Amino acid sequence: MVAPKTEEAIELLRINGQLTSRALAEVGKAVAPGVTTMQLNKVAETFIRDNGAVPNFLGYDGYPAAICASVNDYVVHGFPSDYVLQEGDIVSIDLGTKYKGYNGDSAFTFPVGEVDAETLQLLKVTKESLYKGIEKAVAGARTGDIGHAVQSYSESFGFGVVRELEGHGIGRDMHENPGVPNYGHQGRGTRLVEGMTICIEPMITAGDRHVYLAKNGWAVRTVDHKKAAHFELTVVVRKGYAEQLSTFEFIEKEVGINF
Repeated sequence: MVAPKTEEAIELLRINGQLTSRALAEVGKAVAPGVTTMQLNKVAETFIRDNGAVPNFLGYDGYPAAICASVNDYVVHGFPSDYVLQEGDIVSIDLGTKYKGYNGDSAFTFPVGEVDAETLQLLKVTKESLYKGIEKAVAGARTGDIGHAVQSYSESFGFGVVRELEGHGIGRDMHENPGVPNYGHQGRGTRLVEGMTICIEPMITAGDRHVYLAKNGWAVRTVDHKKAAHFELTVVVRKGYAEQLSTFEFIEKEVGINF
């Protein structure tokens, strides 16, 4: 049984969720052809620290940066580097904060300049599948209901659903129980109770769903090297609905991305 959070804890998670959302938007403003992913890392870390928090990814199990920057066929956990973003690339930015003992965690996949129609559909469907999952994050449902919603929607477009990685609970630790898979069967998995806080994060591939771990022990890439997209939001389970603690509204309003 996963204990629900108090309203006081949820408020601190909400503050972190808003900060991660604003940090993602700041990074999004900087995404452009000619920019390196290490430059994006600096934007995120500076913004997070300037707002009184710390980047919780930095040093997590030895992770060397404030963000994960996963380009094209990198699904998640890509290291920021001197790689220069190119027109038509996509880059998943995953980042988090720690403030007053609680954590934030969110991700968004940004197009770099103009992308082709198939890539744009991948981004759109992955983001929409996240909201399909959020709709199922209600008290009395199960994690399998979330996973089934994400999987059935994404696969209806012919995309692959990564099985080796999943969403998670969040609180004083960035990764808590329960695990929240992006595939599964309705009515199975951990039962959701009011006040439970979870991160839902579909990882969807343009081709085959199979992935492999890169030599650095962190980055996950598609086996067929087709592109992958990743979106993540934090929610609190309520009776009849899921309350979002993080949002893409800052990206939509300030960066002008709304697919």
